Amino acid sequence: MKYVIIIGDGMSDLPLKELDDKTPLQVSNKPNIDNLTKRGRSGFIQNVPKGYTPGSDVANMSIFGYDPAKYHTGRAPLEAGSLGIETTNDQVIFRCNLVYENNSKIEDFTADHISSDEAETLINDLNKHFNRNKFYSGISYRHVFVYDSKDSSKLSNLKTIPPHDIINEDIKNYMDDSFDESKDIKNIILESRKVLKDHPINKKRIEEGKKPANMVWLWGQGLKPSMDNFEKIYSKKGGIITGVDLLKGIGIYSDLKVIDVPGATAYFDTDYKAKAEYALKSLKDLDIIIIHIEAPDEAGHEGNIEEKIKAIENIDELVLGTILEKIGEFGDYKIAILPDHPTPIDLRTHTLDEVPITIYSSLEDDIDDVDKYDEESVKKGSLNHMIGHNLINFLINDE
Repeated sequence: MKYVIIIGDGMSDLPLKELDDKTPLQVSNKPNIDNLTKRGRSGFIQNVPKGYTPGSDVANMSIFGYDPAKYHTGRAPLEAGSLGIETTNDQVIFRCNLVYENNSKIEDFTADHISSDEAETLINDLNKHFNRNKFYSGISYRHVFVYDSKDSSKLSNLKTIPPHDIINEDIKNYMDDSFDESKDIKNIILESRKVLKDHPINKKRIEEGKKPANMVWLWGQGLKPSMDNFEKIYSKKGGIITGVDLLKGIGIYSDLKVIDVPGATAYFDTDYKAKAEYALKSLKDLDIIIIHIEAPDEAGHEGNIEEKIKAIENIDELVLGTILEKIGEFGDYKIAILPDHPTPIDLRTHTLDEVPITIYSSLEDDIDDVDKYDEESVKKGSLNHMIGHNLINFLINDE
């Protein structure tokens, strides 16, 4: 038996007046997903446990089969793992966004989706200025900052806010400076503006009509996690395909095979079909493959209805469609389709709501009455309300 899990990041939504009070999933043309839904079982799944912020770190850790209450130490440590960054127990790891700040407000948490090459130059120059701690360059606007702490336990519990949650709000309201090291983090953020404001990279971006990356924002911090081996827990060999460092980090810490796919950009222009083709190749040696697509989430954060619908349709045609062409060659299989969390267009951020899931088995021994995959239709599904970190066990053991 082979298992495929397709994660459309942030794919679920709320009804939109622009879509006659329907969601992007309801109006999207997705014949492959709907067909599997008709022949499988559907319902809802809660990937973010009560009391947790609805971030991709917590939600996807659940989908990978790990209870966040046991394994989660923060978002940034997972990204650091993807970048091969080694840290000690005295070092606190922060996610670092390159952002566009204007009048003490973050206007763009991606700095107009700055290129990785441009970002690397900025990160290198930040390291020359802040030489006691270190920035590590990642992809586009997503980077990591490692801070040498005298009280790592206290600093790891500092209240920080994702930049996409405070767009156009005064950043001073979201910077805790209640103790010495929190003041230092605040000062690093503010001082980064001096380093980046007149940087040649940013001058060029402005000339090209792009927003400059003129400040860093530090958040999602934590200490290096310890996760049990995936194959040891589930007796299955697994792999992950994604363009996002965060998910690669979860894969590395859980000893999943991280499969790099050329053209996986974690944006609208990602190579959907290549992800599916690499997944099929990997299934020759693996039992479970997780395919993660970031584009719907990016569209949600941008409030872009058209791109969200397009992303859903690309997942249907280019990812699932490609998988369905050849997966039967491996014998029996199961496919699960779900988002990690909602990223509603109107809110432009993640929410805690449970998300729709559909599971298809080639054995076709248990089918319910749901004939379409969306937030409304799955309400009558037989899966009812699943718990995220139980998904892998459910797929393997049907319990």
